[in-house]
Amino acid sequence: MGITTVSSREFNQDVSRVKRAAVNGPVFITDRGHPSHVLLTIEEYQKLTDKKESIVELLAMPDAADIDFEPPRLSKSLYQSADLS
Repeated sequence: MGITTVSSREFNQDVSRVKRAAVNGPVFITDRGHPSHVLLTIEEYQKLTDKKESIVELLAMPDAADIDFEPPRLSKSLYQSADLS
C-alpha cells in the first residue's frame, strides 16, 4: 500500500489518474503545500468506519455485572471545614 501526494492543481487536471492511484493506497491532496484532503477507495473508507462497537457501547461495559469490585471504605472524611478566622 503506497501513499501518493498530489497538489490540488494536479488533482483537478487528472482526476482519473488520482482515482487509479487511490486503489494502491491513500492519496493526499495538498493545497499550497499543506495536506488538505485524503482520497480513499470506498472499501478502504468502510474498513476505517465500519466498527462493531461505538465508544458509547464500549464505555457502557455490558459485562460489568461479571466484575467483582468492592471499593474500600474511607477512614476519614472527604472534606473538612475551613478555618476563616
